[in-house]
Amino acid sequence: MTLRQPLAVLLFAALAGTAPVLAHDGPPFPIVSARAAGAYEIAVWTDPDTTDDGTPGGQFWVMLEPLDASGALSAETTVEVAIRANGTEGAWQLARAEPVEGRLDRHFAALVMDHEGRFDVRVEVGGPLGDAAVTAWVDATYDLRPPPVLLGVYLLPFLAVGGLWLKVLLRRHRSRAAGGEARLE
Repeated sequence: MTLRQPLAVLLFAALAGTAPVLAHDGPPFPIVSARAAGAYEIAVWTDPDTTDDGTPGGQFWVMLEPLDASGALSAETTVEVAIRANGTEGAWQLARAEPVEGRLDRHFAALVMDHEGRFDVRVEVGGPLGDAAVTAWVDATYDLRPPPVLLGVYLLPFLAVGGLWLKVLLRRHRSRAAGGEARLE
């Protein structure tokens, strides 16, 4: 086996391993924590990524609990998330939050955040238990992770050191198999 084959396998494995890293933009964080509004306790978590290509990078998770232990959420309960740039009087961008995995207490919506900066957030809940609303704000930023090509470039020095280490090990192994002592040249 030549030295090129293990290096090629190592390089391929390192570059293939960067793909799952791109599937996650960062951890969501709370902008509303267990706030009582109407007949509900509402929490809102977000991952506010700004995008230039029109994809909905502003992700919002809304968690609901009835304040009254005898109450229950129903399929008629609706959740809407609205955002607009802070300090503007423009129209709110609105999205209906859909239940996550069929759960009535967890809803998800994604909206386009087309620039960096502060956005006002409004969440409205309606249903048999009544209506409620909460407001908050969030700072949207671009995802600061490097593109996959740069991750590969950043890995190159480590791959080079690993390749040299592998070369020394193979040379040492061949030398011992031939009955001589390992030497570095």
